[in-house]
Amino acid sequence: MSDAGRLIERSHSADTREHKEDKHTHSSTEKARGEGAHENNLEKVKGEGRNELVRLSRHTVSNKAQMLTMPQFGLRDTLIKCELLKNEDAYTYIENFSFFLGTYNVNGQTPKESLRSWLGCTPQPPDLYCIGFQELDLSKEAFFFNDTPKEQEWMKAVSEGLHSDAKYALAKLVRLVGIMLLFYVKKEHAEHISEMEAETVGTGIMGRMGNKGAVAVRFRFHNSDVCVVNAHLAAHVEEYERRNQDYRDICSRMLFRQQDPTLSPLTIMKHSIVLWLGDLNYRISDLEVDHVKDLIIKKDFETLHNHDQLKRQMDEEAVFVDFLEGEIEFQPTYKYDMGSDQWDTSEKCRVPAWCDRILWKGKNITQRHYRSHMTLRTSDHKPVSSLLEIGIKVVNEESYKRTLEDIVRSLDKLENECIPSVSLSQSEFHFKDVKFMQHRAETLTLHNDGQVPCKFEFIKKLDEPAYCKPWLTANPSRGFLTQGDSVDIDLELFVNRSTAPELNSGQQQLEDILILHLERGKDFFISISGSYLPSCFGSSVHTLCQLREPIQDMPLETIRELSLMSTSEKNSPDTEKALDIPKELWMMVDHLYRNASKQEDLFQQPGLRSEFEEIRDCLDTGMPDTLPGSNHSVAEALLLFLDALPEPVIPFSFYQQCLECCFTSGECKMIISMLPQCHKNVFNYVTAFLRELLKNSAHNRLDINILATIFAALLLRSPTKQDIMEKRKTQEFFQHFLVQETH
Repeated sequence: MSDAGRLIERSHSADTREHKEDKHTHSSTEKARGEGAHENNLEKVKGEGRNELVRLSRHTVSNKAQMLTMPQFGLRDTLIKCELLKNEDAYTYIENFSFFLGTYNVNGQTPKESLRSWLGCTPQPPDLYCIGFQELDLSKEAFFFNDTPKEQEWMKAVSEGLHSDAKYALAKLVRLVGIMLLFYVKKEHAEHISEMEAETVGTGIMGRMGNKGAVAVRFRFHNSDVCVVNAHLAAHVEEYERRNQDYRDICSRMLFRQQDPTLSPLTIMKHSIVLWLGDLNYRISDLEVDHVKDLIIKKDFETLHNHDQLKRQMDEEAVFVDFLEGEIEFQPTYKYDMGSDQWDTSEKCRVPAWCDRILWKGKNITQRHYRSHMTLRTSDHKPVSSLLEIGIKVVNEESYKRTLEDIVRSLDKLENECIPSVSLSQSEFHFKDVKFMQHRAETLTLHNDGQVPCKFEFIKKLDEPAYCKPWLTANPSRGFLTQGDSVDIDLELFVNRSTAPELNSGQQQLEDILILHLERGKDFFISISGSYLPSCFGSSVHTLCQLREPIQDMPLETIRELSLMSTSEKNSPDTEKALDIPKELWMMVDHLYRNASKQEDLFQQPGLRSEFEEIRDCLDTGMPDTLPGSNHSVAEALLLFLDALPEPVIPFSFYQQCLECCFTSGECKMIISMLPQCHKNVFNYVTAFLRELLKNSAHNRLDINILATIFAALLLRSPTKQDIMEKRKTQEFFQHFLVQETH
């Protein structure tokens, strides 16, 4: 097989609804991903993390050094790689290559016209193509099951539209629902592409839905590492803060595994070249639609750009810090009547906006063009392209060989001379008043005060599955220090739905001992402690029904006793009469019933992280008349509440019965009648509320399929990993309870 042929790989997000919990994240939604990108049908291992997860750049400098990543190489390998990286200028030179970047929101349409006027618009054929699509498919099948025939249709249209004066290989395809990225290279460059990985991040409701989010490809081209991101951020003029949050979530959660499994995953910003394109959805603010159109007619794009939300947010350094964007000399690319160049004439009459953007970050990058392509009329957006000339580091083979030999020679002199030694800034850390889904961090500074470089790693304690408790992470957890250097290690604490139940009940405490091991050196012991504030999030239905006061007003011993109460004790006549449903659940549902029955995209548009924290604090400390935050934030808090229940509303013991009778309405209702009383009350209360929402579907755009998909996954959770057939059965089961009752 040719080098180009070997590069033809595919990567898909298998299911954007099934999530993996990211145990250390500071989103208002639990950082959840789809089951993730698949490559050659092998499931990738997802890393966990946040911004700046990888503190040290420790990747292989040259393909020739890949042999050094073999298991038999340890500290010496790391020293060689580090020295090669420091001396890179001695054996590389800069050579310019052309990158064509394109973005197109196709509004769920199929290709109706040639894409050559967009993709083949450059005088000379580009060396590489990175082409992003958004809203590839707007159907419910694509949204719920990530399956669409339009992938092949648009891929065919792209391959036919590439520059005709060169031959290209498809190096990578990655898609998350309707967000797709295609990466093509000239066939003669294929052998110089290596270390290629693809990943996806959904930023839809609860971080599970992939209708918004990003897909990305990272690769090494010659000796430069490149990351290409295609993003579709939150919609609506007023939601610029949500777009900012989407951007930050993508940056923190997009993690690429490295070839060396001992190295931490790479974040987007750890690449020397980052190319970011997509429907970023930033709008034009503070101008009426007629004024905007008048400025467009006058081609006064400078005045218009001063009102552009993305420009304002970048000027304030809220997003895309250190990124550049070329001067915009084309009219806004959104929103047009389909099949025309006419601005939106619908009832909403959208204000024109530059939703579709291309930005970059890195050295030795020059933009040769930045333009829209007005002749394409398939969508309500116009496609955009940018041609970048990028200086890539290319290895001089002779210089590389000499540099490597010099490094190995000097290391021979150091070997076995000294024992590694480090000093720690402190060895005890205390986290006070930790809250549910609140990111906390303390910094441990490690300084190499010895005579030789050292390799450090946090190691597992005897009979424990990991080096730390599941609510804790050290970033980085391993690394390398040259003489006299220091590294800051973030000790990050995050309590999520998996760890909250045992902390709420007092069965676990925020206590741990970390062992920091030096290769060929001594071990250090670091004490971690903290106090956790109990929350309704992660508490059981039964416990909450017994609590008439806010949970943080209750003695910890009372909460512990209630959570450990046996079934016979729960049913004892001596037990104080319980509330019918948890008061916190009632507060959220009642708020939504009164304020959000007609809210467009309810349960489909995420809320804000800061507002979720306010809602959580209100529920945990007192019962206000009105919950803070937007309707979307309250809705997402409700979903997170249900998701965090240790035992779902329909207990695990009933799960298999529900699957077996999912097609028979009467049998489904019989099972619900058998649930423990408080669980039955919650189920009936929630489904009655959802039926009320469906009465307003003309306004909120909800339907039975959408609600069944979202709520079945929360109320009828599987005790083990679900397959696609089980998911469909849980949705079928739940749909019986969303049909309006007839009398």
